[in-house]
Amino acid sequence: MGKAILLLEDGRCFTGKPLGAEGETVGEVCFNTGMTGYQEILTDPSYCRQIVTMTAPHIGNYGVNPNDIESNKIQVAGFVVKESTKIPSNWQSTKSIDSYLKEQDIIGIQDVDTRAITRHIRDQGAMNAIISTIDSDLESLKKRLAKAPSMCGLDLAKE
Repeated sequence: MGKAILLLEDGRCFTGKPLGAEGETVGEVCFNTGMTGYQEILTDPSYCRQIVTMTAPHIGNYGVNPNDIESNKIQVAGFVVKESTKIPSNWQSTKSIDSYLKEQDIIGIQDVDTRAITRHIRDQGAMNAIISTIDSDLESLKKRLAKAPSMCGLDLAKE
């Protein structure tokens, strides 16, 4: 398994392992403190263009199933977890969280301190971030992140 980087707009950097698709994604970093409901969160249109950080330490325990979706596709720009479950355990599960993210080309990062990320964005305020599984050069990531539009004033209802 390779390396993944989460770089926040203010320069704070977290290194972990890839989750989901390989590549790069940019969005406003936010957090969710729910212990369950990750599939609903991923498919909730209110999280469009956001990189969602889950504070619960284990995500993916009960897998993914077609009954627990909020829309016809994953809406988040990226997904951040402490640890993902590789083999889910639920009779309704049809796939793992990793497989689900890969199928829909969503980039994520795992094995990072999600509570530290949450405290940081809570204290510092809303900001953009970039997740990359293909580039570990912080200067080039900073340049791409600087070009990302702010969420402020975007008309996401059209998407």
